[in-house]
Amino acid sequence: MEGRRSSAADFFSDDSSASEPVHDKVVRLLNEASLLPKDAQRVTNLKQVQELIIKKDPNQLDNFLDEMLSFQHDKSGDVKKTVIGFIEEACKHDNDILPKVVTNLSHMFVGDENVAVIKKVIQAHTQLYKVALKWLAKVKEVDEVMQQTWDVMQDLKDKINALLDSENDGLRTYTVKFVEMLVLINTAKTQDSEIPKNQKDDISLDQIPADHSYLNKKELEEEGQTAFRLLVDFMAHPAISSVNLMACMGSFTNIAKQRSEFMYKVIQAFESLHANLPPTLAKSQVSSVRKTLKMQLLNLLRHPASVSNQSQITTLLTDLGATTSEVNKAIPMFLEPLMKRKREAENDDKLSKKPRGLEEKILDDLGGETPAPTPAAAPKQKTLEKSLVDLTTEDLLPRLTVANVTDLVLLSMVCLPDVMPAQFQSTYTPIAAAGTEHQIQHVSRLLAMQLVHAGYELGQTALQVKTPKPVEEAAKSASKQSIQTVVGGSVEQQKQKRAPFLLPASTAPKKAKKVITQFRLQDVTKPLSAEQQHSMALEAVKRILNSEKSAMQGGAGMARTKVLASLVTQFGGELVDLMLAFIFSDVRQRSDLLFAWLYQEYADYQGFTSPMGEHEKGELSKYNTCLLSLLNGLLNKPDKESLFCRVLLEAPLITEEAVEVVRQFCQTEIHATTGMTLLKDLIFKRPGKQSYYLNCLLEFTISDKTEARNQAIRVAKKLHDKDESMRSVIEARAMASLQLLRQAKPPVSLTKSAEVVTWTEDLIKQCLYLYLLLLPENHKLIHDLAAVYTATTANSKRTILRVLESPVKGMGMNSPELLLLVENCPKGAETLVTRIIHILTDKVPPSPQLVERVRDLYHKRVSDVRFLIPVLTGLSKKEVIGALPKLIRLNPNVVKEVFNRLLSINGKHYLYAVRHTCTFIKQDLIRISVVAMFAQSKRDRATAVHSLQRSSWWPCISLTPTRST
Repeated sequence: MEGRRSSAADFFSDDSSASEPVHDKVVRLLNEASLLPKDAQRVTNLKQVQELIIKKDPNQLDNFLDEMLSFQHDKSGDVKKTVIGFIEEACKHDNDILPKVVTNLSHMFVGDENVAVIKKVIQAHTQLYKVALKWLAKVKEVDEVMQQTWDVMQDLKDKINALLDSENDGLRTYTVKFVEMLVLINTAKTQDSEIPKNQKDDISLDQIPADHSYLNKKELEEEGQTAFRLLVDFMAHPAISSVNLMACMGSFTNIAKQRSEFMYKVIQAFESLHANLPPTLAKSQVSSVRKTLKMQLLNLLRHPASVSNQSQITTLLTDLGATTSEVNKAIPMFLEPLMKRKREAENDDKLSKKPRGLEEKILDDLGGETPAPTPAAAPKQKTLEKSLVDLTTEDLLPRLTVANVTDLVLLSMVCLPDVMPAQFQSTYTPIAAAGTEHQIQHVSRLLAMQLVHAGYELGQTALQVKTPKPVEEAAKSASKQSIQTVVGGSVEQQKQKRAPFLLPASTAPKKAKKVITQFRLQDVTKPLSAEQQHSMALEAVKRILNSEKSAMQGGAGMARTKVLASLVTQFGGELVDLMLAFIFSDVRQRSDLLFAWLYQEYADYQGFTSPMGEHEKGELSKYNTCLLSLLNGLLNKPDKESLFCRVLLEAPLITEEAVEVVRQFCQTEIHATTGMTLLKDLIFKRPGKQSYYLNCLLEFTISDKTEARNQAIRVAKKLHDKDESMRSVIEARAMASLQLLRQAKPPVSLTKSAEVVTWTEDLIKQCLYLYLLLLPENHKLIHDLAAVYTATTANSKRTILRVLESPVKGMGMNSPELLLLVENCPKGAETLVTRIIHILTDKVPPSPQLVERVRDLYHKRVSDVRFLIPVLTGLSKKEVIGALPKLIRLNPNVVKEVFNRLLSINGKHYLYAVRHTCTFIKQDLIRISVVAMFAQSKRDRATAVHSLQRSSWWPCISLTPTRST
């Protein structure tokens, strides 16, 4: 519960500590703050200490100042912000503390990377800068400590001003408020200044004595003007954000209301912003900026100093969509008489202007020179003070005639888009006062801003042309005055030094002077030879390589890795050998350097490291050499299989030479399993070259390396079952391997030698392994086997018949494709089909569909009765009885197989067939009985003999002793 209470609760609720002395309580709180683990608890204690030593007992401030400042080194940003807040409050309470803490504030600003801490420093310095200036203004004699304090404050001010170019949006906003403060305190207050209540006590330029010994009012005023220009330039930046833009507009409004001398410049800045909104703003941001600008202008319109600029503000508000009632409502009642007198004065000025003389018009039309004006009409010095926008506006105003404006509109029609942009449609407001003089002046000013913003320097040219006349006149008057003074006999003017006048470089008098020779490094040094440069570079890289431990301890490990990778990539040569030797001496611990070098080589190849704008690709050979060197080095280390695979999987580019290294890796027996897994990962993780790596894997399915072939077939089977997109490619590769058996001799791609000219059993099986593995998955492949069987050699046929058993059993007797093969048996494939049927019916009775197709094939094409042996048990009684005489005449081994099938499956059926054949094959009964004796078991033979003995035609058998024997 104690940790959850607020600082106020801790301060007032502890009755036991009410009687505790402030000194002891502060000591206890500081000791607890140094030991508490949580940031919030430390902040609570420090705030209590601040309340005690500043508000309750200020005498303790000097005693515990160093202890409070020691917490600025805390890791927590909240604690640092609390210390900064303490510094601000302590300096406001006692200005003499400022020299002791200003350096701490500067160090926290420079040495901390926490954005929140930097914001707090800017916020505190915004207040302390005013405190410091007020502190200096009070004293008559400024000592050295005060001067050093002010110098530190000025240095911190410059660093904060530089944050207007920061990448952080929040820092720029805080800096805008700081610059606003600089403008306000370095300018004087006036009677019409509207000062907020919280800034009533702030110092301004009018409060600084003119005869101050240290502060110079002119320099401070110039500093305020510089800060204002800095703010104007920042708001005119094309990449400014909407948040910073709104902050700038708010600051400008505050400056104009508190310092009326800036009213005209602020309105001019708002006009420029309205005419040149940043192109980076989104549609919603543009709308928000326009609303904020409208609100700020309405706010300025209420100020008495805006009377002289009311026409500009009103026109600008009209462009922003403000109605007449809104504008009139914003004008206070006490300003109406002033505005009325201003309009009357403007009308009087128009009437007092004389028309241009006829002589001047004629001379202008003829291109002549206008007579010089009289001294009374000489241009005033105010012309020099006009800005480029003012001069350009004055030049454009008489040119905006009806004809010129019409031509501009007609010419711009060509550039208009076909459809009105949504942004224009959302921000466009009709012009209520079109054609009036104020509107024409406003348009001239907007055009002038656009021209000046685009770099058109008409105003600058006019300024340069008008400048010499007053200078010449001033010089003449000065010379006349000096002559009169000399004639009058004035001694004081003769003592004054005449200002030196400038002469062109060609006519300037030359004086003999001693020539000072400028120091140049190349004059006192000798260039190093190529060998020396190379040797020094090599030694430098060696030192960087050997500094691994110290770099890691100092936190520069990543920077060292980056430097090494860049150096080796840029210079190459012997540095490559140094890098390889260094990496492979402890490759597991230096894998980060390995990958940094590899990626640096790839970045150099892609042109990412080239100067801005060039982006030219480098040579692929350097990257390829680096990759091959790393792979070959890892290949020679048998215990680095995982790192070898990681390099290939994480490399930005795998070249063809690197793939050859992978093939070499996969062929070794100990790496076969890892290599095939690597190829599988490359297939899935490199989709751009998936087919390429898949073909590399399938090449090993016909390899003569047993382990590599088995692993490749295993992975290919997994890919075939897992991914449908690869199924067709794998099957096509299996079919291509099968088609090799059509050739008369094995191809060189299979044997790796032209000396092998005959098909061996091992070569035939290499071509069949993948195909036979896929056959149970895709039964349609059986038809291609039949086609190849008819065209291959006798040796290949025998091998095919021997290896068929496992895949055919996997297909099953009910396979539609298998039944289709039996039905449409290709010519010459009868032996293959017979072998397939024998395998299917070895221990299982034939299915009706198979029996039907075999019967049909027997009657139509294959007349050999041996074709019926596998399906004998599925034939009808009549068909068995009809086939037995032909079967009995065959080889005894064949006859034995026939009776084995009949007796082992359906003995009754066999006896029934024997009984009915006796009538027309009496001469072969003895052969039948003899064959029956060759049954598999004694029981079967005894059954056959016993049945014959009980039959009615047993005497026929017993009467033929020779046959019976």
